Amino acid sequence: MAWPGRSWLADYRELLIVLVAAAIGLTVQAPLAAVVRHQGVNILLAVLVFSTGLGIEPKTLRQLPALWRQLALALVVGITVLPALSWLAGFLVPAGPLRDGMITVGLAPCEIASMATTGMAGGSVVLAGGLLIGSTVLTVAASGPILSWEVQHSSVHPAHIVTNLLLVVALPLVVALLLRTRVSLSDRAASVASTTSTLSVAALVALIASETHLELSYLRVVAGLALFLAFTIGVGLLLGRRSKPEVGRALLLTTSMRDFAIAASLAATAFGPRAAAPLGLYGIMVLAWGTGSAGFMRARGTT
Repeated sequence: MAWPGRSWLADYRELLIVLVAAAIGLTVQAPLAAVVRHQGVNILLAVLVFSTGLGIEPKTLRQLPALWRQLALALVVGITVLPALSWLAGFLVPAGPLRDGMITVGLAPCEIASMATTGMAGGSVVLAGGLLIGSTVLTVAASGPILSWEVQHSSVHPAHIVTNLLLVVALPLVVALLLRTRVSLSDRAASVASTTSTLSVAALVALIASETHLELSYLRVVAGLALFLAFTIGVGLLLGRRSKPEVGRALLLTTSMRDFAIAASLAATAFGPRAAAPLGLYGIMVLAWGTGSAGFMRARGTT
């Protein structure tokens, strides 16, 4: 993601890449859909999580104890309130794979890109990093049981979901963090990791978009996703209402940006590839919101 002091084009480079990837996914569907059926989403997600984990500085996480109240509250809200909100928003969509996919958005952890957008906005990257790690752990531990309770489909197997998230999300993140405690990344290596993250996000958007079919039913999906995004923005503002500006910005962006790629993996594992289709739309919406609001907060110096 982009950082302060760069041109508008550089600031929104990742969003432009994602839009191009979505267009490719919508127009070249058959071969990309075949990749999805052969675990393409899970493989790319593992690459994305690992490359992002390499970008988290271990020394910055030592500052987290001073922010433990905000961290704990945001994590509790993220694993309780947000799943309920996505479940409610799902009722705008008829029962079936599309509704099932929408429900998983609230179970996803903080969007991996939220660390970068927090930096763009002048927010606390330390808190954003702690929330990213903590929410990922909670998603792995709790999403399977919560999803089986919300949906009550015979096809939902919590143990299978947890196992998949352990292998695809938790393991790459732990390996990356442990590696960072042993090895200091050079500027070139850090640049490669950042580029890998960006390209992985774009590839994931293309794969997930390949499962999307432009039908009238998707208008209700977009409405439901927009409602969920509005809900999470409101929750993020409430969480940071009495905090310092940099803390408030981190809480707003990490709460309102949920990880579409992990949600897509969760949906595909629980319900099949078609359930992942709404997550590509959500990914575009949430990246547009994150980069746009971060640029606004940076320029205005407001929360």
